[in-house]
Amino acid sequence: MYSLQSFIAVSTSPANDLRHLFRLNGQKAPPTTQSYLPRISCCFVSEDTQKSAPSISTGNRLLSAKSEDLIEREKRVLVGTYARAPVVLVSGKGCKLYDVDGREYVDMTAGIAVNSLGYGDGEWVKAVAEQAESLAHVSNVYYSEPQVILAEQLVESSFADRVFFTNSGTEANEAAIKFARKFQKVSCDSDAHATEFVSFSNSFHGRTMGALALTSKENYRLPFEPVMPGVKFVKYGDIDGAKKAIVSGKTAAVFVEPIQGEGGIHSATKEFLQALRTACDDAGVLLIFDEVQCGLGRTGYLWAHEPYGIVPDIMTLAKPLAGGLPIGVALTTEKVASAINYGDHGSTFAGSPLVCHAALTVLKRIKDPGFLSAVTKKGLYFKELLTHKLGANSHVKEVRGLGLIVGIDLDVLASPLVDACRALGLLVLTAGKGNVVRLVPPLIISEEELKQAADIIERCLPALDADSVH
Repeated sequence: MYSLQSFIAVSTSPANDLRHLFRLNGQKAPPTTQSYLPRISCCFVSEDTQKSAPSISTGNRLLSAKSEDLIEREKRVLVGTYARAPVVLVSGKGCKLYDVDGREYVDMTAGIAVNSLGYGDGEWVKAVAEQAESLAHVSNVYYSEPQVILAEQLVESSFADRVFFTNSGTEANEAAIKFARKFQKVSCDSDAHATEFVSFSNSFHGRTMGALALTSKENYRLPFEPVMPGVKFVKYGDIDGAKKAIVSGKTAAVFVEPIQGEGGIHSATKEFLQALRTACDDAGVLLIFDEVQCGLGRTGYLWAHEPYGIVPDIMTLAKPLAGGLPIGVALTTEKVASAINYGDHGSTFAGSPLVCHAALTVLKRIKDPGFLSAVTKKGLYFKELLTHKLGANSHVKEVRGLGLIVGIDLDVLASPLVDACRALGLLVLTAGKGNVVRLVPPLIISEEELKQAADIIERCLPALDADSVH
């Protein structure tokens, strides 16, 4: 059996004038010694040939010897958990990244919504260097000033009364799980206290065993079952379903993302979050907002739940807070924190002086009203630009999001478009079921860089037609 396959092939000679041929104003042309113009080709491929095809795709450009060498070395020593893009990055500045061959990329990933201040930010670099020189780590056996100051500022800037530091988003959610269980145990007169949780379709809360149990994608959970029992999944936005799932004496907490990132850039409605708040209050259940990806300025608000006017009992935060250094936080009300005693939870590395001092710089910059206003303005501009440029394409179903967390919903898998964009110097992510292009750039990105990104995406749309021929 043979099938007609359409693919992007490389020409046998380098392009001489990429800027003219790409017609991308402002796009820096890649080095002509390493880059080749793509062409769309079709051929009949046998099933045997398809099965024996190489597992590494290099997109539409040849890998250099340096890149190939590092990729092969990585295969020999790392556990194979990542399907990495064939790019070896070595440096970054602002919203641009550079690979081992000096090729420039406009970054619309920000290290998966982490590097909100971009790369090489002067204030952040200075803060890290200063703290590294004086005191990087002491553990939580002792007090350190940067940790206390950061906690004070997070409390001052949010609904929370207290915070618990972790090293990542999944750890923050694990802490929230434990805090919810302990709160219910302390609040209940009998041993039969509430231990179950409600989560939602398209949710992603992490990969450790508790957070994994709250994550809806079965392909994440199934290889490791049994995971933590007692989790009910409800369709995201289904008010009636959520009310039925929240049961007094059984449900400890409800986990929800105000805007789902990994799940496909879906925003909750105010009615949905308000219904959850009311149902939780009526049943004595905690409401937990996971803002690991959507929080801290990403939406144009400091916290993604702000425009809804609805306050959680716990909020988890992580990705952008320390500007690329590992951090996570569970922010809680006094009601929840009062149930936690010495030794109930802990971490060796969490809240280190180095990470917290870096986070203070990030928080100070992002919570500035002018900074947040600029994110809102750029987000509106970018969505309007993408809708104008891509809206007529038959594969584009919707452009959605808030601020600078934007998704392009497609009727086919997004990977061919992602690969084509990378070949032209633009880095983007997927989300949902692989059919959403996820755009989460550094929050400092300029309108000129957003236009450059939109131009490249528009130019790469034919890659989706090629994929649909399979």
